[in-house]
Amino acid sequence: MNDLCADIGYKSINHVGEELCGDHVDVVEENENSTVIVLADGLGSGVKASILSTLTSKIISTMMAAGLPIEECVATIAGALPVCSVRGVAYSTFTIIHLLNNEIAEIIQYDNPHVIIIRDYNIYDYPKTEMNISGKKIYKSTLRLQEDDVFIAMSDGCPHAGMGGRYNFGWKRDDIAGYMQALVAVGYTAKNLSTMLVDECDNLYGHKPGDDTTACVVKIRKREPMNILFGPPSNRDDANRMMSLFFSKE
Repeated sequence: MNDLCADIGYKSINHVGEELCGDHVDVVEENENSTVIVLADGLGSGVKASILSTLTSKIISTMMAAGLPIEECVATIAGALPVCSVRGVAYSTFTIIHLLNNEIAEIIQYDNPHVIIIRDYNIYDYPKTEMNISGKKIYKSTLRLQEDDVFIAMSDGCPHAGMGGRYNFGWKRDDIAGYMQALVAVGYTAKNLSTMLVDECDNLYGHKPGDDTTACVVKIRKREPMNILFGPPSNRDDANRMMSLFFSKE
């Protein structure tokens, strides 16, 4: 076990007029050091989109946490999701960030805006391998984790923000990356970073989001030991020994 751990935070806002969010984030811890994070964006908005994204994230995160290959996960999703009678397609887009032993990150992306990585406080252009699984174009990346790495996953509600208003074609991914780069340098937590990004999108929408909007941030940091002592000991003669043992820990 190394001395790194993952700080994970996410936030969503609903499409204006909808009670349910069509995006869903699932975090499954395989063990103390390995975690699967899935951000799914259901087709459309409202109840149907919410069901699609929840089903997608639950299936993928559970299967990935059980060690099954991505090919099998995607094939299962393709067979499980119902077909939209209007558009003739049945899917939820998704982003997977799989942290292995707090040493390796596997990023698997299907039709969501590509994950932004900030490393050494600079925007990091990471390699991507294109795969075709069940007729779907999937991008996979594998990289070794470093302290202070920040991964920013988002639904397409983020780059769509401001479209037709402040921006003709929405808030471009490169501009989002630059905005987040400045915030990462300040040292905010993952929850704060995801909240700031979604709140800025909400501002660009004029507080009437034209799409479900979700950001999930994973920040790699060093572990901070915490020791908790419950006492007193059943035998009073053990008090000094108990305190010595406790205060000798890191």
